Amino acid sequence: MSSRYTHRYVALGDSFTEGVGDWDQRSPNGVRGWADRVAEQLVLADPSWGYANLAIRGRKMRQILGEQVDAALALQPTLVTIYAGANDILRPSIDLDELLAEYDAGIARLRAGGAAVVLFTGFDSVKSAVFGKTRGRTAIYNELVREIVDRHDAELVDYWRMREFQNWGYWDVDRMHMAASGHTLMAVKVLEVLKSAHSIEVPELEARPALSRLTQLRKDALWAREYLGPWVGRRLRGQSSGDALPVKYPELTHPVWTRQATSP
Repeated sequence: MSSRYTHRYVALGDSFTEGVGDWDQRSPNGVRGWADRVAEQLVLADPSWGYANLAIRGRKMRQILGEQVDAALALQPTLVTIYAGANDILRPSIDLDELLAEYDAGIARLRAGGAAVVLFTGFDSVKSAVFGKTRGRTAIYNELVREIVDRHDAELVDYWRMREFQNWGYWDVDRMHMAASGHTLMAVKVLEVLKSAHSIEVPELEARPALSRLTQLRKDALWAREYLGPWVGRRLRGQSSGDALPVKYPELTHPVWTRQATSP
C-alpha cells in the first residue's frame, strides 16, 4: 500500500487528532478534524501524498505508543504527527518523568524509521474551572516535550502559546474538544510549522453576548450533567468513548473530503 505514495503522512494520538468536536457524518467515525484538513491540503497540492489516521479518542499515552507506533512504522511514513499524554494528565496520579521517557523512546523509533515528526505541547487550560487544576502538570509535560523535540530534531506545534484558543468560540459544547472552527485554525497552525502552502480560510467567530450570573450558572449545571458527569463516570468504570470505535484511516489513502472535492 505504501508504495503507491511518494509521501506518506500518518497521524497518531487521541481525540484531538481523531477530530472529535469537528462533527461531520460524511467522515469516518463522524469526525473530520485538523489532521484530515492538513492531509487534504497536502494532497491537493501534491496527489502523491497518502494519509493514514490511527488516532482513537480516549487513548492514553502507553496505548498510543503500544497500538499506533508499530502500525505507523509499517506504513513507512515520511511525516508523522503525534500528540499523546493529555488523557494521562487528567488521571488522579501520574509519573510524568517515567511517562515522557517512554514517549521519548517512541519518538526515537519514529525518527529512526526516517519520518519527520511533529509533536505538540499541551493546551493552557487556565480559563477552565475544572481542567485548569491540571495546568501545572501540563507545564511540566510541555518542558519535557520540548526536550524530546530538541533531542530528536523534531518539529513542535506550541499549542500552549496559542492564545487564540483561549476564546471559547473555538471549542465544542463539551468544553473538552475543539469545535470545527478550532480544528480549522489548528490545521493552519500545523501547516505553518510544516512550511506548507494552503487555501484554508479560518472562519470569523461570532461575538457572544455576555450572560447574567444566573444564566451562566444554569449553563454550567447543564454542561456538568450532560458532559462532565458522563466523562467522570467512564473514567471511574475504566471505560473510554473510543473503546468500540475503529481506526479512521488504517491504511494510506486520500481523506474523504479530498476525494469528494476532486471527484468528477
